[in-house]
Amino acid sequence: MAERVIITLACSVCKNRNYYFDRAKNHEGKLALKKFCKNCGKRTDHKETK
Repeated sequence: MAERVIITLACSVCKNRNYYFDRAKNHEGKLALKKFCKNCGKRTDHKETK
C-alpha cells in the first residue's frame, strides 16, 4: 500500500493556501484544480504546493 502525504493547494492569483489534501506518495505530477478562493472571492486555479 502506498504511503500518503499531505499536500496544500495554493491559489494561482493571490498565492493564498486554502485547501489541504492527502494523496499517495507515488503519484506523479502536480495536482491542479479549479476551487473557490475566499481571498479573491471567485473560482481560480489552485496548484499543489508542499
